[in-house]
Amino acid sequence: MNYEYLSWAILLGGLSAASLPLGSILGICWQPNNRIVGGMTAFGGGALFAALAVELVAPTAMQIVAAETVLAKSEASHHLINMLIGAVIGGALFVSLDTIINSKGGFLRKTSATIEYFTNRNAARRREIIEHLAGSELIRHLPLDIVEDMVKKVNEKQFPTDAVLCEEGSVGNEVFFIESGTVAVKRGGDLIGNLVSGDVLGEIALVTGEVRTATATATDDVSVLSFPKEDFDQWRAQSPEFEKAAAALVATRLKELVERGDIDTDTEQWVDQAVASLMEVAVVPTDAQLQEASEEHGGAPMAIWLGILLDGIPESFVIGSALVVAITAQIAAGGADSVTLATMIPYTLIAGLFLANFPEAMSSSIGMRKQGWGVLKVFSMWFSLTIMTSIGAGIGYLLGGSVDHGIIVIIEGLAAGAMLTMIAAAMIPEAVHLGGSNITGLATLAGFLSAIAFKLLE
Repeated sequence: MNYEYLSWAILLGGLSAASLPLGSILGICWQPNNRIVGGMTAFGGGALFAALAVELVAPTAMQIVAAETVLAKSEASHHLINMLIGAVIGGALFVSLDTIINSKGGFLRKTSATIEYFTNRNAARRREIIEHLAGSELIRHLPLDIVEDMVKKVNEKQFPTDAVLCEEGSVGNEVFFIESGTVAVKRGGDLIGNLVSGDVLGEIALVTGEVRTATATATDDVSVLSFPKEDFDQWRAQSPEFEKAAAALVATRLKELVERGDIDTDTEQWVDQAVASLMEVAVVPTDAQLQEASEEHGGAPMAIWLGILLDGIPESFVIGSALVVAITAQIAAGGADSVTLATMIPYTLIAGLFLANFPEAMSSSIGMRKQGWGVLKVFSMWFSLTIMTSIGAGIGYLLGGSVDHGIIVIIEGLAAGAMLTMIAAAMIPEAVHLGGSNITGLATLAGFLSAIAFKLLE
Protein backbone atom coordinates (compact mmCIF):
# COMPACT_ATOMS: atom_id res chain seq x y z
CA MET A 1 0.00 0.00 0.00
CA ASN A 2 1.55 3.29 -1.17
CA TYR A 3 0.36 5.75 1.46
CA GLU A 4 2.74 8.34 0.03
CA TYR A 5 0.31 8.88 -2.85
CA LEU A 6 -2.72 9.36 -0.61
CA SER A 7 -2.39 13.12 -0.90
CA TRP A 8 -2.73 12.76 -4.68
CA ALA A 9 -6.10 11.10 -4.27
CA ILE A 10 -7.29 13.84 -1.90
CA LEU A 11 -6.03 16.50 -4.32
CA LEU A 12 -7.81 14.94 -7.30
CA GLY A 13 -11.01 14.57 -5.28
CA GLY A 14 -10.90 18.24 -4.41
CA LEU A 15 -10.13 19.15 -8.01
CA SER A 16 -13.15 17.25 -9.36
CA ALA A 17 -15.43 18.96 -6.81
CA ALA A 18 -13.87 22.42 -7.05
CA SER A 19 -16.56 23.26 -9.60
CA LEU A 20 -19.21 22.98 -6.85
CA PRO A 21 -18.34 26.25 -5.05
CA LEU A 22 -17.49 27.87 -8.39
CA GLY A 23 -20.87 26.92 -9.78
CA SER A 24 -22.60 28.14 -6.63
CA ILE A 25 -20.91 31.55 -6.95
CA LEU A 26 -22.15 31.82 -10.51
CA GLY A 27 -25.66 30.82 -9.43
CA ILE A 28 -25.62 33.42 -6.66
CA CYS A 29 -24.35 36.24 -8.88
CA TRP A 30 -26.12 35.39 -12.13
CA GLN A 31 -29.50 33.93 -12.96
CA PRO A 32 -29.39 32.77 -16.59
CA ASN A 33 -32.52 31.85 -18.50
CA ASN A 34 -33.84 28.30 -18.39
CA ARG A 35 -32.44 27.34 -21.79
CA ILE A 36 -28.90 28.11 -20.70
CA VAL A 37 -29.31 26.24 -17.41
CA GLY A 38 -30.87 23.28 -19.22
CA GLY A 39 -28.08 23.20 -21.78
CA MET A 40 -25.39 23.32 -19.11
CA THR A 41 -27.11 20.58 -17.11
CA ALA A 42 -27.32 18.35 -20.19
CA PHE A 43 -23.67 19.09 -20.99
CA GLY A 44 -22.71 17.97 -17.48
CA GLY A 45 -24.83 14.84 -17.80
CA GLY A 46 -23.14 13.91 -21.06
CA ALA A 47 -19.70 14.48 -19.55
CA LEU A 48 -20.53 12.35 -16.52
CA PHE A 49 -21.90 9.60 -18.75
CA ALA A 50 -18.62 9.56 -20.68
CA ALA A 51 -16.64 9.41 -17.45
CA LEU A 52 -18.46 6.39 -16.07
CA ALA A 53 -18.49 4.62 -19.43
CA VAL A 54 -14.81 5.14 -20.22
CA GLU A 55 -13.20 5.05 -16.78
CA LEU A 56 -15.45 2.62 -14.89
CA VAL A 57 -17.14 0.19 -17.24
CA ALA A 58 -14.85 0.04 -20.30
CA PRO A 59 -11.64 -1.13 -18.56
CA THR A 60 -13.38 -4.10 -16.90
CA ALA A 61 -15.23 -5.01 -20.11
CA MET A 62 -12.05 -4.78 -22.20
CA GLN A 63 -10.22 -7.19 -19.90
CA ILE A 64 -12.26 -10.01 -21.45
CA VAL A 65 -11.12 -9.02 -24.93
CA ALA A 66 -7.48 -8.64 -23.85
CA ALA A 67 -7.35 -11.94 -21.92
CA GLU A 68 -5.04 -14.43 -23.64
CA THR A 69 -5.66 -17.50 -21.48
CA VAL A 70 -8.75 -19.37 -20.39
CA LEU A 71 -7.96 -18.58 -16.75
CA ALA A 72 -7.52 -14.87 -17.47
CA LYS A 73 -10.74 -14.75 -19.50
CA SER A 74 -12.62 -16.53 -16.71
CA GLU A 75 -11.32 -14.07 -14.14
CA ALA A 76 -12.18 -11.10 -16.37
CA SER A 77 -15.70 -12.46 -16.90
CA HIS A 78 -16.10 -12.88 -13.14
CA HIS A 79 -15.08 -9.25 -12.62
CA LEU A 80 -17.54 -8.03 -15.26
CA ILE A 81 -20.35 -9.99 -13.61
CA ASN A 82 -19.39 -8.43 -10.27
CA MET A 83 -19.58 -5.00 -11.88
CA LEU A 84 -23.01 -5.69 -13.36
CA ILE A 85 -24.29 -6.89 -10.00
CA GLY A 86 -22.77 -3.87 -8.31
CA ALA A 87 -24.40 -1.53 -10.84
CA VAL A 88 -27.85 -3.00 -10.18
CA ILE A 89 -27.35 -2.67 -6.43
CA GLY A 90 -25.97 0.85 -6.84
CA GLY A 91 -28.95 2.00 -8.88
CA ALA A 92 -31.47 0.48 -6.47
CA LEU A 93 -29.60 1.88 -3.46
CA PHE A 94 -29.48 5.34 -4.98
CA VAL A 95 -33.24 5.33 -5.71
CA SER A 96 -34.05 4.13 -2.18
CA LEU A 97 -31.85 6.69 -0.41
CA ASP A 98 -32.90 9.45 -2.79
CA THR A 99 -36.58 8.72 -2.05
CA ILE A 100 -35.97 8.91 1.70
CA ILE A 101 -34.02 12.15 1.41
CA ASN A 102 -36.62 13.71 -0.90
CA SER A 103 -39.37 12.92 1.60
CA LYS A 104 -37.54 15.13 4.11
CA GLY A 105 -37.26 18.07 1.72
CA GLY A 106 -34.24 17.01 -0.30
CA PHE A 107 -36.26 17.32 -3.51
CA LEU A 108 -35.67 21.07 -3.32
CA ARG A 109 -32.06 20.58 -4.46
CA LYS A 110 -33.07 19.82 -8.06
CA THR A 111 -35.53 21.57 -10.36
CA SER A 112 -36.82 18.31 -11.85
CA ALA A 113 -37.45 16.78 -8.41
CA THR A 114 -39.13 19.98 -7.21
CA ILE A 115 -41.46 20.05 -10.22
CA GLU A 116 -42.25 16.37 -9.73
CA TYR A 117 -43.09 17.01 -6.06
CA PHE A 118 -45.49 19.87 -6.82
CA THR A 119 -47.01 17.98 -9.77
CA ASN A 120 -47.67 14.90 -7.61
CA ARG A 121 -49.08 17.06 -4.83
CA ASN A 122 -51.38 18.77 -7.31
CA ALA A 123 -52.53 15.40 -8.69
CA ALA A 124 -53.25 14.13 -5.18
CA ARG A 125 -55.22 17.27 -4.39
CA ARG A 126 -57.27 16.94 -7.57
CA ARG A 127 -58.15 13.37 -6.65
CA GLU A 128 -59.23 14.54 -3.18
CA ILE A 129 -61.48 17.13 -4.81
CA ILE A 130 -63.06 14.55 -7.10
CA GLU A 131 -63.63 12.15 -4.20
CA HIS A 132 -65.52 14.86 -2.31
CA LEU A 133 -67.53 15.92 -5.34
CA ALA A 134 -68.46 12.29 -5.97
CA GLY A 135 -70.65 12.50 -2.88
CA SER A 136 -73.21 14.12 -5.16
CA GLU A 137 -75.34 11.82 -7.32
CA LEU A 138 -75.75 14.71 -9.71
CA ILE A 139 -72.01 15.24 -10.13
CA ARG A 140 -71.53 11.56 -10.93
CA HIS A 141 -73.70 12.10 -14.01
CA LEU A 142 -71.33 14.76 -15.30
CA PRO A 143 -69.62 13.46 -18.47
CA LEU A 144 -65.93 12.67 -17.98
CA ASP A 145 -64.90 15.13 -20.68
CA ILE A 146 -66.30 17.95 -18.52
CA VAL A 147 -64.62 16.78 -15.31
CA GLU A 148 -61.41 18.65 -16.20
CA ASP A 149 -63.35 21.91 -16.41
CA MET A 150 -65.12 21.10 -13.15
CA VAL A 151 -61.88 20.58 -11.25
CA LYS A 152 -60.44 23.82 -12.63
CA LYS A 153 -63.48 25.86 -11.62
CA VAL A 154 -63.99 24.48 -8.12
CA ASN A 155 -63.73 27.07 -5.34
CA GLU A 156 -62.05 26.20 -2.05
CA LYS A 157 -63.50 28.18 0.86
CA GLN A 158 -62.98 28.36 4.62
CA PHE A 159 -65.69 29.27 7.16
CA PRO A 160 -64.89 30.00 10.82
CA THR A 161 -67.08 28.86 13.70
CA ASP A 162 -70.61 30.41 13.66
CA ALA A 163 -70.22 31.61 10.06
CA VAL A 164 -73.39 31.27 7.94
CA LEU A 165 -72.97 29.35 4.69
CA CYS A 166 -76.49 30.05 3.47
CA GLU A 167 -79.71 31.46 4.96
CA GLU A 168 -83.28 30.21 4.81
CA GLY A 169 -85.17 32.16 2.20
CA SER A 170 -82.07 33.28 0.25
CA VAL A 171 -81.59 32.45 -3.45
CA GLY A 172 -79.93 29.07 -4.02
CA ASN A 173 -77.07 30.07 -6.30
CA GLU A 174 -74.24 27.94 -4.88
CA VAL A 175 -73.64 24.35 -3.80
CA PHE A 176 -71.26 23.30 -1.02
CA PHE A 177 -69.32 20.03 -0.63
CA ILE A 178 -68.16 19.67 2.96
CA GLU A 179 -64.45 18.74 3.16
CA SER A 180 -63.95 19.07 6.90
CA GLY A 181 -65.78 20.42 9.93
CA THR A 182 -69.47 20.27 10.90
CA VAL A 183 -72.38 22.34 9.58
CA ALA A 184 -75.65 22.64 11.51
CA VAL A 185 -78.78 22.83 9.32
CA LYS A 186 -81.84 24.55 10.87
CA ARG A 187 -85.31 25.31 9.56
CA GLY A 188 -87.39 27.87 11.39
CA GLY A 189 -84.84 27.81 14.20
CA ASP A 190 -85.16 24.04 14.75
CA LEU A 191 -82.17 21.79 14.14
CA ILE A 192 -82.78 19.41 11.23
CA GLY A 193 -79.38 17.74 11.27
CA ASN A 194 -75.64 18.13 11.01
CA LEU A 195 -73.56 17.84 7.84
CA VAL A 196 -69.99 16.52 8.01
CA SER A 197 -67.17 15.67 5.59
CA GLY A 198 -68.56 14.08 2.42
CA ASP A 199 -72.02 15.67 2.69
CA VAL A 200 -73.50 18.04 0.10
CA LEU A 201 -75.39 21.24 0.92
CA GLY A 202 -77.73 23.10 -1.42
CA GLU A 203 -77.82 20.66 -4.31
CA ILE A 204 -81.58 20.88 -4.93
CA ALA A 205 -81.79 24.66 -4.62
CA LEU A 206 -78.87 25.00 -7.04
CA VAL A 207 -80.67 23.03 -9.76
CA THR A 208 -84.07 24.63 -9.25
CA GLY A 209 -82.90 28.16 -8.50
CA GLU A 210 -85.48 28.31 -5.71
CA VAL A 211 -84.82 29.89 -2.33
CA ARG A 212 -83.05 28.02 0.44
CA THR A 213 -85.31 25.94 2.65
CA ALA A 214 -82.95 26.02 5.66
CA THR A 215 -80.07 27.94 7.26
CA ALA A 216 -76.62 26.32 7.44
CA THR A 217 -74.13 27.45 10.10
CA ALA A 218 -70.58 26.27 10.79
CA THR A 219 -70.31 24.78 14.28
CA ASP A 220 -66.52 24.73 14.01
CA ASP A 221 -63.93 25.63 11.37
CA VAL A 222 -65.29 24.32 8.07
CA SER A 223 -63.61 23.75 4.70
CA VAL A 224 -65.81 23.39 1.62
CA LEU A 225 -65.65 23.05 -2.14
CA SER A 226 -68.24 25.06 -4.01
CA PHE A 227 -69.61 25.90 -7.46
CA PRO A 228 -71.80 28.84 -8.52
CA LYS A 229 -75.07 28.24 -10.35
CA GLU A 230 -73.63 29.69 -13.60
CA ASP A 231 -71.19 26.78 -13.92
CA PHE A 232 -73.94 24.21 -13.34
CA ASP A 233 -76.16 25.88 -15.92
CA GLN A 234 -73.31 25.85 -18.44
CA TRP A 235 -72.66 22.13 -17.89
CA ARG A 236 -76.38 21.35 -18.19
CA ALA A 237 -76.40 23.14 -21.55
CA GLN A 238 -73.34 21.19 -22.70
CA SER A 239 -74.57 17.74 -21.69
CA PRO A 240 -78.09 16.36 -22.24
CA GLU A 241 -77.21 13.49 -19.89
CA PHE A 242 -76.33 15.93 -17.12
CA GLU A 243 -79.50 17.93 -17.77
CA LYS A 244 -81.58 14.76 -17.56
CA ALA A 245 -79.96 13.83 -14.23
CA ALA A 246 -80.65 17.33 -12.91
CA ALA A 247 -84.32 17.08 -13.91
CA ALA A 248 -84.61 13.65 -12.30
CA LEU A 249 -83.08 14.98 -9.11
CA VAL A 250 -85.66 17.75 -8.90
CA ALA A 251 -88.57 15.41 -9.62
CA THR A 252 -87.88 12.57 -7.25
CA ARG A 253 -85.23 13.74 -4.80
CA LEU A 254 -81.85 12.14 -4.22
CA LYS A 255 -82.89 9.49 -1.70
CA GLU A 256 -85.63 8.11 -3.90
CA LEU A 257 -83.30 7.91 -6.89
CA VAL A 258 -80.75 5.88 -4.93
CA GLU A 259 -83.39 3.48 -3.57
CA ARG A 260 -84.81 2.83 -7.04
CA GLY A 261 -81.35 2.36 -8.53
CA ASP A 262 -81.91 5.00 -11.25
CA ILE A 263 -78.45 6.42 -10.49
CA ASP A 264 -75.27 4.42 -10.42
CA THR A 265 -73.91 4.55 -6.87
CA ASP A 266 -70.53 2.97 -7.62
CA THR A 267 -68.70 6.08 -6.45
CA GLU A 268 -65.22 4.58 -6.34
CA GLN A 269 -65.39 3.46 -9.96
CA TRP A 270 -66.56 6.90 -11.06
CA VAL A 271 -63.74 8.57 -9.13
CA ASP A 272 -61.15 6.33 -10.82
CA GLN A 273 -62.61 7.07 -14.23
CA ALA A 274 -62.80 10.79 -13.52
CA VAL A 275 -59.18 10.93 -12.32
CA ALA A 276 -58.05 8.97 -15.38
CA SER A 277 -59.79 11.50 -17.63
CA LEU A 278 -57.80 14.40 -16.19
CA MET A 279 -54.85 15.69 -18.15
CA GLU A 280 -51.55 15.46 -16.28
CA VAL A 281 -50.42 18.97 -15.51
CA ALA A 282 -46.76 19.73 -14.70
CA VAL A 283 -46.69 22.32 -11.93
CA VAL A 284 -43.80 24.78 -11.99
CA PRO A 285 -43.74 26.31 -8.49
CA THR A 286 -43.49 30.03 -7.88
CA ASP A 287 -40.81 31.52 -5.64
CA ALA A 288 -43.40 31.85 -2.87
CA GLN A 289 -44.36 28.18 -3.19
CA LEU A 290 -40.69 27.15 -3.05
CA GLN A 291 -40.17 29.13 0.13
CA GLU A 292 -43.36 27.70 1.61
CA ALA A 293 -42.24 24.14 0.79
CA SER A 294 -38.86 24.81 2.37
CA GLU A 295 -40.57 26.05 5.54
CA GLU A 296 -42.93 23.05 5.58
CA HIS A 297 -39.94 20.70 5.65
CA GLY A 298 -38.03 21.89 8.68
CA GLY A 299 -35.11 19.57 7.92
CA ALA A 300 -34.89 20.62 4.26
CA PRO A 301 -31.39 22.19 4.48
CA MET A 302 -29.89 19.03 5.97
CA ALA A 303 -31.85 16.85 3.56
CA ILE A 304 -30.62 18.91 0.61
CA TRP A 305 -27.04 18.64 1.86
CA LEU A 306 -27.36 14.88 2.30
CA GLY A 307 -28.95 14.58 -1.12
CA ILE A 308 -26.09 16.40 -2.81
CA LEU A 309 -23.63 14.31 -0.80
CA LEU A 310 -25.45 11.18 -2.00
CA ASP A 311 -24.93 12.35 -5.59
CA GLY A 312 -21.20 12.81 -4.96
CA ILE A 313 -20.24 9.84 -2.76
CA PRO A 314 -19.92 7.29 -5.60
CA GLU A 315 -17.82 9.70 -7.63
CA SER A 316 -15.38 10.46 -4.82
CA PHE A 317 -14.72 6.82 -3.94
CA VAL A 318 -14.02 5.96 -7.57
CA ILE A 319 -11.44 8.71 -7.93
CA GLY A 320 -9.35 7.19 -5.15
CA SER A 321 -9.79 3.57 -6.20
CA ALA A 322 -9.02 4.37 -9.84
CA LEU A 323 -5.85 6.18 -8.81
CA VAL A 324 -4.51 3.32 -6.70
CA VAL A 325 -5.15 0.85 -9.52
CA ALA A 326 -3.29 3.09 -11.97
CA ILE A 327 -0.35 3.57 -9.60
CA THR A 328 -0.11 -0.16 -8.90
CA ALA A 329 -0.07 -0.94 -12.62
CA GLN A 330 2.56 1.74 -13.29
CA ILE A 331 4.83 0.47 -10.53
CA ALA A 332 4.49 -3.08 -11.82
CA ALA A 333 5.43 -1.96 -15.32
CA GLY A 334 8.27 0.46 -14.68
CA GLY A 335 9.02 0.68 -10.97
CA ALA A 336 8.29 3.32 -8.38
CA ASP A 337 10.46 5.89 -10.11
CA SER A 338 8.17 5.87 -13.15
CA VAL A 339 5.17 7.14 -11.18
CA THR A 340 4.29 10.78 -11.81
CA LEU A 341 1.04 12.57 -11.10
CA ALA A 342 0.66 13.76 -14.68
CA THR A 343 0.61 10.20 -16.02
CA MET A 344 -1.69 8.90 -13.26
CA ILE A 345 -4.58 11.36 -13.51
CA PRO A 346 -7.75 9.75 -14.90
CA TYR A 347 -8.40 12.82 -17.05
CA THR A 348 -11.75 11.75 -18.48
CA LEU A 349 -13.10 10.92 -15.03
CA ILE A 350 -11.92 14.14 -13.42
CA ALA A 351 -13.11 16.22 -16.36
CA GLY A 352 -16.50 14.49 -16.43
CA LEU A 353 -17.07 15.04 -12.73
CA PHE A 354 -15.87 18.64 -12.86
CA LEU A 355 -18.11 19.47 -15.82
CA ALA A 356 -21.12 17.71 -14.26
CA ASN A 357 -20.73 19.34 -10.84
CA PHE A 358 -20.59 22.90 -12.16
CA PRO A 359 -24.11 23.20 -13.66
CA GLU A 360 -25.59 21.16 -10.80
CA ALA A 361 -24.23 23.60 -8.22
CA MET A 362 -25.25 26.61 -10.29
CA SER A 363 -28.82 25.40 -10.88
CA SER A 364 -29.34 24.28 -7.28
CA SER A 365 -27.90 27.54 -5.91
CA ILE A 366 -30.39 29.52 -7.97
CA GLY A 367 -33.18 27.46 -6.43
CA MET A 368 -31.78 27.87 -2.92
CA ARG A 369 -31.71 31.63 -3.30
CA LYS A 370 -35.37 31.55 -4.43
CA GLN A 371 -36.16 29.61 -1.25
CA GLY A 372 -34.75 32.47 0.79
CA TRP A 373 -31.35 31.03 1.67
CA GLY A 374 -28.53 33.44 2.45
CA VAL A 375 -25.44 33.73 0.23
CA LEU A 376 -23.05 32.48 2.91
CA LYS A 377 -25.26 29.49 3.69
CA VAL A 378 -25.43 28.46 0.03
CA PHE A 379 -21.70 28.82 -0.57
CA SER A 380 -20.79 27.06 2.67
CA MET A 381 -22.90 24.06 1.72
CA TRP A 382 -21.16 23.59 -1.60
CA PHE A 383 -17.69 24.26 -0.21
CA SER A 384 -18.21 21.67 2.54
CA LEU A 385 -19.13 19.14 -0.13
CA THR A 386 -15.83 19.82 -1.87
CA ILE A 387 -14.07 18.89 1.37
CA MET A 388 -16.22 15.77 1.74
CA THR A 389 -15.41 14.72 -1.83
CA SER A 390 -11.69 15.06 -1.12
CA ILE A 391 -12.05 12.91 1.98
CA GLY A 392 -14.12 10.38 0.03
CA ALA A 393 -11.41 10.13 -2.62
CA GLY A 394 -8.84 9.48 0.12
CA ILE A 395 -11.03 6.74 1.60
CA GLY A 396 -11.47 5.26 -1.86
CA TYR A 397 -7.70 5.21 -2.28
CA LEU A 398 -7.19 3.45 1.05
CA LEU A 399 -9.87 0.87 0.25
CA GLY A 400 -8.48 0.34 -3.22
CA GLY A 401 -5.06 -0.52 -1.85
CA SER A 402 -6.23 -2.84 0.92
CA VAL A 403 -8.97 -5.01 -0.62
CA ASP A 404 -9.12 -7.54 -3.43
CA HIS A 405 -9.49 -6.26 -6.98
CA GLY A 406 -12.80 -8.07 -7.28
CA ILE A 407 -14.16 -5.94 -4.43
CA ILE A 408 -12.91 -2.81 -6.19
CA VAL A 409 -14.80 -3.83 -9.31
CA ILE A 410 -18.00 -4.22 -7.28
CA ILE A 411 -17.46 -0.75 -5.77
CA GLU A 412 -16.94 0.69 -9.23
CA GLY A 413 -20.13 -1.05 -10.35
CA LEU A 414 -22.02 0.46 -7.42
CA ALA A 415 -20.72 3.89 -8.39
CA ALA A 416 -21.53 3.40 -12.07
CA GLY A 417 -25.08 2.23 -11.30
CA ALA A 418 -25.74 5.11 -8.91
CA MET A 419 -24.26 7.70 -11.28
CA LEU A 420 -26.16 6.44 -14.34
CA THR A 421 -29.42 6.31 -12.38
CA MET A 422 -28.84 9.86 -11.16
CA ILE A 423 -28.15 11.09 -14.71
CA ALA A 424 -31.30 9.46 -16.09
CA ALA A 425 -33.55 10.28 -13.13
CA ALA A 426 -32.47 13.84 -12.40
CA MET A 427 -30.05 15.56 -14.78
CA ILE A 428 -31.59 14.73 -18.16
CA PRO A 429 -35.25 15.31 -17.10
CA GLU A 430 -34.24 18.63 -15.60
CA ALA A 431 -32.38 19.59 -18.76
CA VAL A 432 -35.35 18.67 -20.98
CA HIS A 433 -37.75 20.68 -18.85
CA LEU A 434 -35.55 23.76 -18.72
CA GLY A 435 -33.90 23.75 -22.13
CA GLY A 436 -36.10 21.62 -24.38
CA SER A 437 -35.37 18.33 -26.10
CA ASN A 438 -33.20 19.68 -28.93
CA ILE A 439 -30.90 21.69 -26.68
CA THR A 440 -30.69 18.75 -24.28
CA GLY A 441 -29.72 16.33 -27.03
CA LEU A 442 -27.02 18.52 -28.54
CA ALA A 443 -25.62 19.64 -25.17
CA THR A 444 -25.48 16.05 -23.90
CA LEU A 445 -23.52 15.07 -27.02
CA ALA A 446 -21.18 18.03 -26.56
CA GLY A 447 -20.53 17.10 -22.92
CA PHE A 448 -19.92 13.46 -23.82
CA LEU A 449 -17.44 14.35 -26.58
CA SER A 450 -15.68 16.95 -24.42
CA ALA A 451 -15.02 14.44 -21.66
CA ILE A 452 -13.87 11.81 -24.16
CA ALA A 453 -11.47 14.33 -25.68
CA PHE A 454 -9.58 14.49 -22.38
CA LYS A 455 -8.34 10.99 -23.22
CA LEU A 456 -5.92 12.74 -25.57
CA LEU A 457 -4.06 14.06 -22.51
CA GLU A 458 -3.33 10.59 -21.13
